[in-house]
Parts: sequence; C-alpha cells; structure tokens
Amino acid sequence: MPLYAIPFPAIDPVAIEIGPLAIRWYALAYIAGLMFGWWFVRRLVISPHLWNGAAPLRPLDIDDMFLWAALGVILGGRIGYVLFYDFPLFANDPLEAVKLWHGGMSFHGGFLGVITAVLLFGWRRKVSGFTMLDLAAAGVPIGLFLGRIANFINGELYGRVTDVSWGVVFPTGGPLPRHPSQLYEGVLEGLVLFGLILWLIYRRRALTRPGLVAGAFTAGYGISRIIVEFFRMPDPQIGYLFSGWATMGMLLSLPMVLVGAWLMIRAFRMPAQQAAT
Repeated sequence: MPLYAIPFPAIDPVAIEIGPLAIRWYALAYIAGLMFGWWFVRRLVISPHLWNGAAPLRPLDIDDMFLWAALGVILGGRIGYVLFYDFPLFANDPLEAVKLWHGGMSFHGGFLGVITAVLLFGWRRKVSGFTMLDLAAAGVPIGLFLGRIANFINGELYGRVTDVSWGVVFPTGGPLPRHPSQLYEGVLEGLVLFGLILWLIYRRRALTRPGLVAGAFTAGYGISRIIVEFFRMPDPQIGYLFSGWATMGMLLSLPMVLVGAWLMIRAFRMPAQQAAT
C-alpha cells in the first residue's frame, strides 16, 4: 500500500444487531434524512414571513406529504435502479427487484418517484405543483449527505484510482488508493446545496416565487453529480459511455441541469406571490 494512502476505517455496516434483526447505517441514514426533511419543511410552513402570508399547507399536511414522499423515494429508487443500471439481471430474475435488502437504489429514480408523489399530493390538496416541488426539494439535501456517508461506511460507490494524499484504500477496491467520491458527493449534493437553499429561502424569499427552490436544487444536484462523476467509478455492469469518458450518472444528470435552469428562469420572470396557492 502506498505510504500516502489512508486505510479504510473499518466501521461495521450494521449499526444495531439484535438476534436475527440487523439495522444498517444505510437504513438509518434514510430514516434520519426523512425525519430531518419532515422537521425542516414543517418549520417552513409555520413561518408566514417566508410566504408573504399564511403558507398554503399546514403542519399536519406535511405529515401526510412525507408519507407519500417516502413511498416515492423507495419505489422510484428501486425501479430506477432496475431500469437504468442493471436491467438484464432483473429481466432474468424478476423477483430480485423486490429484494431491497440486496442493495441497489438509484437517486434519479427516487427523484422521479418523489416528484410524482408530491405532485399527486398537491393536486389532491389543490396546491401549486411548483410549491410542492419547492417544499420537497428543501427537505432533500441533508438526506443526501447522510446517505453518502452511509455509502462510504459500506465501502461502495468509491472513486477512481488516485495519487492524492487523501486517497483511501477501500476493502473491495483493490490495493490502490481511490478518491472517496462518496464524501465529495455528500459535501456538494448535501451541505453545499442545503446552504444554497437556506440562502434562497431566508435571504431571497424564494418561497414567494414557486419553482425557484426546486429549480436550484435540480440544477445544483445535476451539476454536482456531473462533477463528481469525473472522480467516481462507474457501475461495473455499465462502465464508461461515449468512447470511455462519460457515465450513466452524467447522462441522467444533464437533463436535471436543463430543467432546473428553466424552473429558475420561469420563477424569476413571474411576480412574487402572496401565499403561493
């Protein structure tokens, strides 16, 4: 092992084990991310000064919305992984698709699942779809941060071989140090993006311009993911695309940048609203 490499911290992926019951850090990251998002969005809807009036949803509505969002994340994430990343495996063994404990979740699939869930919820409650997307986007980044930390603990989704001083030798990544790309993603997609959203909401009163927060999150995630894909190893069953430089993550993130930019341009062209209903 090179002298400058950092040994992988041997953290057990199983956080709590009681008899046959094993609770993994990855599952706890999902739960903690959803709980933080639920708490934060509830804080937003009880703050009338952020809306120029009463928010279009009550805290009890947020409780119901997050049940829908949780289902959207789980179903969309799994379906997205099946379709985008390993379709031949699941075509040969369809029952594998329901074995969530075997791993395999796609952010882009979960993203589409959440969009579908919150838009349906907003339609039932007669609330602007753009406002629903803003609230959902505000609650996501910290969950992404925790999820990427869990990826690092699991020793998965590691980066390409590197000679930087902070390279990590992962247990399943061979003897050479690699970029800890999970941590890069956690910082960019989680902490940086959450800071941007806080600034937009509290300094730029973004919730009075429906679609602005959703657009910033969507474009920001797409840009962050494209950057990190230059350091992250592609999924082995897909490899590199387009003569060996692009990845599926880049391909799926590019439309997010374009859609996010359109949402922000549209939001700034519309006059600020009072309680975006």
